[in-house]
Amino acid sequence: MPGGTPNTPRPQIITVEHVFKSVTDSTGTLDILRDIDFALAPRETVAIVGASGSGKSTLLSIIAGLDTPTRGTVRLDGDDLFAVGEDQRAALRARKVGFVFQSFQLLGNLTALENVMLPLELAGRRDARGAAAEMLARVGLAERLGRYPKVLSGGEQQRVALARAFVVHPAVLLADEPTGSLDFATGEKIMELMFDLNREQGTTLVMVTHDRAIAALCERRLTVEAGRIAADERAAAAA
Repeated sequence: MPGGTPNTPRPQIITVEHVFKSVTDSTGTLDILRDIDFALAPRETVAIVGASGSGKSTLLSIIAGLDTPTRGTVRLDGDDLFAVGEDQRAALRARKVGFVFQSFQLLGNLTALENVMLPLELAGRRDARGAAAEMLARVGLAERLGRYPKVLSGGEQQRVALARAFVVHPAVLLADEPTGSLDFATGEKIMELMFDLNREQGTTLVMVTHDRAIAALCERRLTVEAGRIAADERAAAAA
C-alpha cells in the first residue's frame, strides 16, 4: 500500500475571485483591475509588486474592503466583504486586519501610547493602556510613550504604526510601501522588525512594494501589470 496521507488543501485566509475595478469619467472608462484571482493561506507572506499605475495599491485597498470592486468577490477568513454593509466591513477590519502605511497615518493630537491604545479602546479592551505600553516596548519605544508624532523621527513614527497594527494581533497585516518615507538604513530596520513581529504572531502579511529586495523577503510575489496578475511566484524555500 502506498504510504503517507493524501494532500489536503491549505486553508485560505484571503480569497480574491475574479475581481474587476473600473472607473468612468467624461473621457470614458478606465479598467484598473481585470480578473484578479488568487488565494492566500494563513501565515503566508506575500509581496504585490508592479510599476506605478499597475493597480497594486487599488488591489490592496479592495482586499481591505476600503474600496469596492466593480465586480468580483473578496473573502476575509470566510466572510464575503462586499455582501455586507460598510459598518460590518469596518467591524471585520477592526477584528482581523492591521494596517501599515507609507505616511504612518498617526493622529498628531495623540501621544505614541494613545495612538497604539486607540484600536484597543475601540474594541472595548479594558487593558488598552498596559497592552499598548507593552507593544511599544517591544518595538523599542518604551521611553517614548508620552511623545507626540511631531517630535518623533520617521523611523520612530513607523515603529508606533507597527505597534498599533500588531497590538490587536490581527489575522492579516496589510502594508502599503511601509519603508517608502524612510532612508535605506532605517527602512531595513523597520522591515526586520515587521517580519519579526509577523513571525511571532503568525500573521498573514500582504505588502505592496516597488522594492524588489524587500519583495524577495516574502514567501510569495504577485506581479501586477496593467491590472492583471502577470506572475505568481513562490520562493524556493516556500515551494
